[in-house]
Amino acid sequence: MAVSTLALVHDDTLGMKWGSDHPTDGRRHRLAVALAEQAGLLDAPGLMRPDVPGPLSDDELARVFAPAFIAAIRRYSATPILAAEPEAQQWGIGGDNNAYSGMHEDSARACAAVTRGADLVGTGTARRAMIPAGGAHHGLSNRAWGFAIYNECALGAARLRDHGAERVAYVDLDVHHGNGVQWIFWDDPTVLTLSVHESGRHLFPGSGFAEEVGGPGAEGSSVNLALPPGAGDASYRRAMDEVVVPVLEAWKPDVLITQCGVDHHHGDPLSHLQTTMPLYPELWRGLREAADTLCAGRWVALGGGGYDPCNAPPRAWAALIAEMAEDTIPDDVPESWRQTMVGAECPEPPVGWLDDADPGAEGSAAANGTARAIRETLQAVSGHLGMGSD
Repeated sequence: MAVSTLALVHDDTLGMKWGSDHPTDGRRHRLAVALAEQAGLLDAPGLMRPDVPGPLSDDELARVFAPAFIAAIRRYSATPILAAEPEAQQWGIGGDNNAYSGMHEDSARACAAVTRGADLVGTGTARRAMIPAGGAHHGLSNRAWGFAIYNECALGAARLRDHGAERVAYVDLDVHHGNGVQWIFWDDPTVLTLSVHESGRHLFPGSGFAEEVGGPGAEGSSVNLALPPGAGDASYRRAMDEVVVPVLEAWKPDVLITQCGVDHHHGDPLSHLQTTMPLYPELWRGLREAADTLCAGRWVALGGGGYDPCNAPPRAWAALIAEMAEDTIPDDVPESWRQTMVGAECPEPPVGWLDDADPGAEGSAAANGTARAIRETLQAVSGHLGMGSD
């Protein structure tokens, strides 16, 4: 059986439909795939475009989520006006996770796309899978949280376990701590949750500190690197070199699943880490090399955060598709795509793939804070992972 290099699991109808005033904007993944297509990246040899299945069944959702939670989400999705009752808040419905008709189906369909990608990699049909519309990582097994109804990332990791992976490594590069995935697998020594994010002292969800290392019997399976505001590109490079890659080498995973949010970009309205476009191809290359070296290439990648939908997310995720398809990006984005951007109400579309404003060099305080955060993370987990300690 021929194995595809990359399965791109996507269609433009995927994604939550919270409303125009909600930070989550479906243009970001639609524009990413359109950019990849118009740049010729989807013509790469070995790339497959599987159909996106319908909503995941309740039985399959119950692999990770409490049946009572699924029933509650179905109820508020069918009759959104019921979300005004106090009980809805106990399930995490309201505020950022406002109920709307079809909410359950939209989230369950995103879960189906993620599990389709995990199935293709888990069965050996594809070496890698990319799901741009996936990446919700804050939801708990019994509560919606932080733009996540059902936690797609956790479901993808669980699906890979179902396919026989004995050690799954989940790496989260979103600016926000991947708290939901961490807590769902807190007591599971077979799933590593490694999150690089802006410190919870300054940013939602307020967790993700070095001392969060996993539950009894699973110590070392949770790794957190909390970066200071203003950390910038240099800190993410250090994070990859000094924490992400060494931890993965110590963990020795069978398969890699990653959340590739780019809401740490300096133009993003919800964060303060100040990274730039040239960083992202470096991150993707590092993840691919880790997967190739440690996991026989098996890698499932999801999108994630990115709340300036016309700027960083489309270019960053199209570059991720290129890396996973073993292709290269051109210097300039296609003019046809720039015109698509204008039609999508993006009045100033970027010209180059990696052109960016310079937010300024990393300050000494941020550099010192990064060094301290890396030291604290390694001290917390090195003994559990047999890495030694500085």
